[in-house]
Amino acid sequence: MKKIISFALMMTLITGCVRFQNQNATPTASSTPLPVSPTSTLSTSRLTVCLGAEPNSLYPFGELNAPAKSVLAAIYNGPINTVDYEYQPVILTGLPSLENGDAEITRATVQPQSIVVDADGNLVNLETGVRVKPAGCRSDDCIITYDGTDAIEMDQMIVTFRMRPDLTWSDGTPIVADDSIYAFEIQADTDTNLYLIERTQIYEAADTHVLQWFGLPGFVDPTYFTNFFHPAPKHLWSKFSAEELSSIDIASRTPTGWGPYMVKEWIPNDHITLTKNPYYFRLRDGFPKTDEIIFRFISEPDVALSELIAGRCDVLDPSINLENHVGLLQEMQSAEQAQAFVTTGMSVEWLGLGINPASYDNGYNLQQDRPNYFGDVYTRQAIAYCLNRQAIVDNVLFGFTPVPASYVPPSHPTYDSNLKAIPYDPEVGNSLLEQAGWQDHDDNPSTPRRAVNVRNVAYNALLELNYYTTSTAQRRQVAAILEESLAECGIGLNVQYLSQNELYSPNGLLFGRQFDLAEYALGVESVEPACHWFTSFEIPNAENDFIGTNITGFNNQAYDTACRNAQFALRDEQAYLNEYRQTQIIFAEELPAIPLFYRLRIAAARPEVCGYVLDATANPMSNIEAMGIGETCQK
Repeated sequence: MKKIISFALMMTLITGCVRFQNQNATPTASSTPLPVSPTSTLSTSRLTVCLGAEPNSLYPFGELNAPAKSVLAAIYNGPINTVDYEYQPVILTGLPSLENGDAEITRATVQPQSIVVDADGNLVNLETGVRVKPAGCRSDDCIITYDGTDAIEMDQMIVTFRMRPDLTWSDGTPIVADDSIYAFEIQADTDTNLYLIERTQIYEAADTHVLQWFGLPGFVDPTYFTNFFHPAPKHLWSKFSAEELSSIDIASRTPTGWGPYMVKEWIPNDHITLTKNPYYFRLRDGFPKTDEIIFRFISEPDVALSELIAGRCDVLDPSINLENHVGLLQEMQSAEQAQAFVTTGMSVEWLGLGINPASYDNGYNLQQDRPNYFGDVYTRQAIAYCLNRQAIVDNVLFGFTPVPASYVPPSHPTYDSNLKAIPYDPEVGNSLLEQAGWQDHDDNPSTPRRAVNVRNVAYNALLELNYYTTSTAQRRQVAAILEESLAECGIGLNVQYLSQNELYSPNGLLFGRQFDLAEYALGVESVEPACHWFTSFEIPNAENDFIGTNITGFNNQAYDTACRNAQFALRDEQAYLNEYRQTQIIFAEELPAIPLFYRLRIAAARPEVCGYVLDATANPMSNIEAMGIGETCQK
């Protein structure tokens, strides 16, 4: 018999553990679908997905918020999806590779003054003094400095993409290679996706459904197999300029796609309705299962959960912030009132250590600058031992994430399983602090230690640190746990809660590198490891207008080299694994920042919903064609 949870109780329960859902299997099709009318059935099956906000646009080449990306997954499906940290073709017959011959590295003859990619990955003219990798060179050991006279040979990538021949726009028009070229031209004209476009020498059609991408000489791209440009309906959009597309309804509110659904209506501030695409290429396989999808916009998590219980939301998208309701979802699941889905991904919650504040950029002054608390690696390691991160995982995140040992998630192919997370051990932490010169002057661990023989720290300075973060409920819980555990090692905290604007403002406390400790999050859209987060090139400073992710100011040549080598290696090369793992080893030893936990992605659904999948790296609606409710699940 089902247990019933009252609404009052539902709003207060905060304990327990939610079942982890992770299913990645999605059938594929090879046959051409026959167009059918969306209204050909006597009754229309519907599924309501509630989003945390209204999409800011449905223009596929714009700056999109998370709800927009969820809706677009239903309209487009692909062209290449990422599932469980791996790439999967959707509208391509397969992914090109060096092994299958659809990718190759050739020797290109390059004349002086030609545009190339240099040894550091920058676009440059080939002229005297430029450092480049000649053909066959894949490491820093064989870099040459160009003499400015003769032509040289450099590596050039050529990649062939083969589209499925049965693809059709939702208005019945066949999708061809020229639609992808048109998309490339749109983005080139509107300064979108410039990193790849600027490194593209040629993008052309080799056949009706075959395209070829030529990279600039020197650009050996590890993710070359993704350099296929998301097609755009040239037959509908080409009458408008590239600049107009982002603001006109045909591209931004009712875009024509090839996915399982198409836009029927968009009622501002309320909902978007999608109907089944009669030309979807997987229609003969029984997809999509549901005739109509309604996306509602609900910003308040409490309201969204109430609507789920009432049956007015069938699925709660991860764009609804359910971090503070994990315990409640566990109770609802136990009572068979909901299904809960929890996973982690590439987003990490960090405790940043102010190793090199911006005030040190003109040289450290012992008398004028903030004490150099973190210059000694023993101090940084001691702080890690004195942080009760396991208590955070157990009490705030309900055990859904391990204590991190790296910036790379444990399930990622490049994760170094030999690394072990630093455990909470105040005894070791206290010992390391003693070695660094921080003394417990009064034999009372609850009072801050004092500097006795700490390099670049004035004698008798207190180990009392300013800790900055935002005022969300979760971060308040984390700060309280860390404050208590650090006190066990004689480390005092002055916790200050700031607004998002205050903490993340340009040249503010974080990006202006004006903090002792700061709790913040970093995430990436890609599934490639984000070693660049802590390279010296990412240090925010006056020269780059304080833009960059390395807010701690960590500067390590060996780390920079390993990260650069990893980013230039191909996925199927041993160097790809070796170099990414080397960055993790250096990171674990040097601790430029301390990873607190991998952030959770959380979704929920009514018990009657089937087919929903929440994957660590996939779009949360990437499997929407397989989703159904009630009798629809029997199809």
